[in-house]
Amino acid sequence: MKPSISDPSIARRLDRRAFLSLGFSLAACAGCSTLLTRAQSPDEEAELKEKKLDTVGDNTSPWGLRPVKLESVGLVVNLPNTGSDPPPSSQRQLLINEMQSHEVANIEKLLASPKTSLALVIGYLPPGVRKGDRLDVEVRVPPGSETTSLRGGLLMPSRLRQVEIFEGALHTGNVDGLAGGNVLVDSLFDNNADKVLENRGRILSGAVSQKNLDLGLMIRKENASIFLSTLIGRAINGRFHTYDKGSKVGVATPRRDNYITLTIPQNYRHNILHYVRVVRAIPLRETPLERATRLPILEKQLLEPISAARAATQLEAIGKEAVIVLKRGAESSNPEVKFYAAEALAYLDETAAAKPLGETALNESAFRWHALTALTAMDQVAALETLNGLLHAKSVEARYGAFFAIRTRTPSDPTTKGEILGDKDSFQFHYHAIASTGEPVIHISRHKRPELVVFGHEQKFNLQDALVAGDDQWVIKPDGGQIKICRFSPNKEDRIEQCAATVDAFVRALVRAGGGYGDVIQILSKAQKAGALEGRVVADAMPEPGRTYYRDMEESSEAAPPDSPDATPPQQTAQRGPSAEAPPSPAEKSGEKTPGAGG
Repeated sequence: MKPSISDPSIARRLDRRAFLSLGFSLAACAGCSTLLTRAQSPDEEAELKEKKLDTVGDNTSPWGLRPVKLESVGLVVNLPNTGSDPPPSSQRQLLINEMQSHEVANIEKLLASPKTSLALVIGYLPPGVRKGDRLDVEVRVPPGSETTSLRGGLLMPSRLRQVEIFEGALHTGNVDGLAGGNVLVDSLFDNNADKVLENRGRILSGAVSQKNLDLGLMIRKENASIFLSTLIGRAINGRFHTYDKGSKVGVATPRRDNYITLTIPQNYRHNILHYVRVVRAIPLRETPLERATRLPILEKQLLEPISAARAATQLEAIGKEAVIVLKRGAESSNPEVKFYAAEALAYLDETAAAKPLGETALNESAFRWHALTALTAMDQVAALETLNGLLHAKSVEARYGAFFAIRTRTPSDPTTKGEILGDKDSFQFHYHAIASTGEPVIHISRHKRPELVVFGHEQKFNLQDALVAGDDQWVIKPDGGQIKICRFSPNKEDRIEQCAATVDAFVRALVRAGGGYGDVIQILSKAQKAGALEGRVVADAMPEPGRTYYRDMEESSEAAPPDSPDATPPQQTAQRGPSAEAPPSPAEKSGEKTPGAGG
């Protein structure tokens, strides 16, 4: 599908709200100190302020920042007689056609089995996705289905496509994703057997993208020309580059007189909106003298909270010459100025960014996601040391956010590498026991991948009375200072395991008895309600972008939106709002409440 020229009002709206966006980039790094400190007369400064600097953003609008929705009709199997035979419908016929293309035998008999159910499968390709990237998918039964639960189900391989209705007819595109895997029903996280939650769930990293989504810039129709397209590409490549087979290449490639594709540098891959903002702040023409004259003015703007975000973006667009200015901002006592300056330094991979970003992640919940993401982008030892320090934070959100950042930044790091528990017949999951001096917490994830993180590896499991879970399949009871685990499976031999009364030993024994990720979540949640756990069980304590910063409020390290595990209701007064250009998440599109998000 060819991109269409975006509405020019988008750029004006982004510029108008630039200082409000929490995702705004900060700035760049070093330069010549004599030029930076050159004195200016009042007339010079006034003239420079009045002069309109022609930037990439003045001539272009971003393209490719919206997620692409993919859909499919799939078959969920291995249900414990909670499935149903789908009624005659277009969805049933689509599923039959799909099964026939895979040469499945006895299709009607398979559909009629109570161990199977038709399900709708939905996934979203995020901006900048590359072929082979993994993503979560939503799975739910359609309205009118007699299926009572998808718990324990397995989605058979399903091909995801873009779907559109045009002139009353259904049209599907090419296969853009492949989905399949264990279904994690939403009711597991609510300890609620509500039918809606039992019939709705997700498969973590259950789909693989089959295409690349390009990021680009559309030149406004009235300005489009080969000359301008080339000029913009040259300006961007003068600031940003990447590597292709070991060779240094620019990130911008003019394709037409009105379109330029952008490659995303590795350190910006986790904050694409930030990257686009910085690219759009790059001047098309600026002499060294003009830049040296502009830097002191940007420094004054950076040190003012109300203009810090915009100034930091422009400084980061300048690059290494702006490092001295940004370092001064990172030393500010004002939390906004310090954060925006440090974020820009991080994307310029300056060691000086690590400490202020760590302080921000610890104390300012509104900036926490951006601070942790910026630390993830750094290739400095100081960033890793800062993230390791946050593993002991009082805030659970800061602690898990730091864990996630370390794992994303350095997958082989021994602190967060962990292990995979379970066998091929169970719902396998990633398990991590973290030695932390903070409050004992057990963190479960329902995004990205099935994952259990135990903060406080010596947590006790003090069970006083027996627990029954999973429709009487599991019985957990104390046994002389230890824990006895009994699993009763139809048509299978009963399994019994005994272990020490610690969370770590219990999780491992549960897996040895045949338990999977869903069983672990359900039983730990019940154990918490029974008061058997030393620490809390929390789900998705991950900081989110798009929060509001209340400038006049003295935030403590626990100031977080009401939906987060660290909730302290925010106060009123002057605020920084979320970016107007940020695309809605799949959860926002479906009306679900995203854990950890707030306003």
